[in-house]
Amino acid sequence: MLMKLDRRRFRALRVFFDPGRLRALARRSEVGLSLAGAVVGVISGLAVTGMSYVSNELHQLVFGIADSERLSSSEIENKLLLLTAPVIGGALLGLLLLVLAKRRKKPMVDPIEANALHGGRLSLTDSIIVAVQNLISNGFGASVGLEAGYTQLAAGLASKFGLKLQLRRSDLRTLVGCGAAGAIAAAFNAPLTGAFYAFELIIGTYTIVSLTPVVVSALVSTLIARLLAGSDFTIDIGSFGSVVPADYIPALLLGAFCAGVGILIMQGVAFVEELARKSSIAPPFRPALGGIIVGLLAMISPQVLSAGHGALHLNLSRDVAIPTLIGLFLLKSFASAISIGSGFRGGLFFASLFMGALLGKLFAYCGPYFADATLTPVIYAVVGMSSLAVAVIGGPLTMTFLALEITGDFPITALVLAAVITSSLVVRSTFGYSFATWRFHLRGESIRSAHDVGWIRNLTVDKLMRADVKTARAGISLEEFKQAFPIGSTQRVILVEESDKYAGLVLVPEIYANPTDAQDEGKTLADFIHYRNDFLQPQMNAKQAAAIFDKSESEALAVVNNLIERKVIGQLSESYTLRRYSEELDRRRREVSGEI
Repeated sequence: MLMKLDRRRFRALRVFFDPGRLRALARRSEVGLSLAGAVVGVISGLAVTGMSYVSNELHQLVFGIADSERLSSSEIENKLLLLTAPVIGGALLGLLLLVLAKRRKKPMVDPIEANALHGGRLSLTDSIIVAVQNLISNGFGASVGLEAGYTQLAAGLASKFGLKLQLRRSDLRTLVGCGAAGAIAAAFNAPLTGAFYAFELIIGTYTIVSLTPVVVSALVSTLIARLLAGSDFTIDIGSFGSVVPADYIPALLLGAFCAGVGILIMQGVAFVEELARKSSIAPPFRPALGGIIVGLLAMISPQVLSAGHGALHLNLSRDVAIPTLIGLFLLKSFASAISIGSGFRGGLFFASLFMGALLGKLFAYCGPYFADATLTPVIYAVVGMSSLAVAVIGGPLTMTFLALEITGDFPITALVLAAVITSSLVVRSTFGYSFATWRFHLRGESIRSAHDVGWIRNLTVDKLMRADVKTARAGISLEEFKQAFPIGSTQRVILVEESDKYAGLVLVPEIYANPTDAQDEGKTLADFIHYRNDFLQPQMNAKQAAAIFDKSESEALAVVNNLIERKVIGQLSESYTLRRYSEELDRRRREVSGEI
């Protein structure tokens, strides 16, 4: 009897974990996609916990700190160690870059770019490489956080899982968002923060369809991280009375101030990167040279090392003199810019939180005073960290929920919301980019969010055009043309030269609409040629093609292979282009609304 029961259980488990059944379930229903999100949550929690463990072990091994200590809050007396550790890490990273330069030629794609341009397709190998680079950078003290590695690895694993399930484009993008949500949720013990990080920064929009799998992934990942690591990122704001309307005025001013500082930080990082590119220093040697500068800064204050978790709590829990706050902020911002600009792999997520907290306390100590304001410096620090983080990273609701989950105070959250909206508005109005999208802009990409624009790029002229086109030599006479193309046989004929080079386009009805004695009037076929310099290329997308149709005022245009040879390979009409573009646009709208 027991053997039969065990066999039945085994069969049930085998049916449940059958790849074909899982694939069908995930593709057919929201329940299946939510189960896939839960699996991604488990994977993300394990990935974040594993990376965090390796990073802590590296800190203990390299810097000799205790197991319970954070690197940025440790008292390290060995100045030589502070100097040499980032240099060694930079040398290791440079060696890895040298190997990768020979083996991997394509640039690595991050989750935002993957969801914006590639339908959620991420290389798992590249994601693992990014995670390893991030661990080396953070583990040897470079002033970067692990959040970039967390999200890259978790999103890469989620994308691989989604490709195995053969998910549709929209579902794969959602699953990549689930991976990023799980990574941030596990990193900060904050499921709401992780979920809205995915909505605002990775998926680019909020939909009813994506809500459940993303939230499930964030919750499951948080539970896994709590179970394995047990760490909790919280801030004790103490007692302060109640938030009054007068408190919103300094909070709004602090939000605007942090927006300006955030823009300067982003431009500073870009300036260092550009300086490194223009220098004669080869990329594999740049991290080690950057490590020398970071090491020198660490000799002044070890708080610039790593992401800054320990330093954040250290400066929140005690009174710090104004010159010290200014010095720490300058050191940390310079160290972060040098670290990223010189080639260390990582992000500015937690660094912006730390620097924002310093700005908040600095604002509380020397900012404008209002008679009825009741906020304490710690609360200003929370407002500052959220405001600077939203200026650099983006995601107003992400940073608002982070403030809620690390303080547990709703009135403070409302205050933070007002400040982050101000900061976000100032940055979008004056600068227009977050740190990630600013780097895309510097590379020549036009994307400003993870909103799916890849389908537009995939809807190319090459896929839309007709290859069976009517062509004729440009040098033939009108009579020969009429014999070859009787009226009603076709609407348009593309003319080519002897070398098959595009010469223009002729409208057949226009020729037959002229008097029969057109030849006596001295007219030739050349008099009826239109759009000599107006044509399409196969790599153009539907949006670009529509713009050329609008400019040329043509109902159809020829498609040529390139600008040099200009050989005709097809023809495309404006009506078909706009119809296909509208169909795809409507499909995306229906996906967002949850209709499909």
